[in-house]
Amino acid sequence: MQVELDVQDLFYESFPSSNFSTNFSTNLNSGDTDVRVAAATWENWFSRWLEVLQPHLPPAPGYEIGLRLTDDTEIQSLNAQYRHQDKPTDVLAFAALEVDFPQSPEMSADPLYLGDIVISVNTAQRQAQQQGHNLPTELAWLATHGILHLLGWDHPDEESLIEMLKQQVILLETTGIAIDIEYEMS
Repeated sequence: MQVELDVQDLFYESFPSSNFSTNFSTNLNSGDTDVRVAAATWENWFSRWLEVLQPHLPPAPGYEIGLRLTDDTEIQSLNAQYRHQDKPTDVLAFAALEVDFPQSPEMSADPLYLGDIVISVNTAQRQAQQQGHNLPTELAWLATHGILHLLGWDHPDEESLIEMLKQQVILLETTGIAIDIEYEMS
């Protein structure tokens, strides 16, 4: 399966002198909290995730996704504009296929554009620290949440949220990331 991932790493481009590493390839569950995820790693992860999610994908020769890593200021602006919530958030997903998947007898040779995922690295850093795992793990967690939203998953109630969280854990496991999460319903 062909996956085209357009990674826009605006957060790290804005802070080139920070102490963030430029590569990421080793232990995802180590104590390092300031590690940049390389574009090749993102591409690998998204390819694996889409393989797992194949039953939920419309038939296409390939898929295209945009991933934007940004800061709290930009994501707050987007959140206010598109969700009418004037506050930072961790991840936003802008699905290109808001309605039923097109069922065309002739499949285009072009990849199917699924949409864009925007992640605030500032918020991800805070959440990683609160959850006791590293930044790459939190970024991967948020990206899996975003990709599920691109494919029509939603969590209007607690039961739906638990199903989505379980699917996120499965996706992370395919890339060697273990995450401990509670699925208790109140």
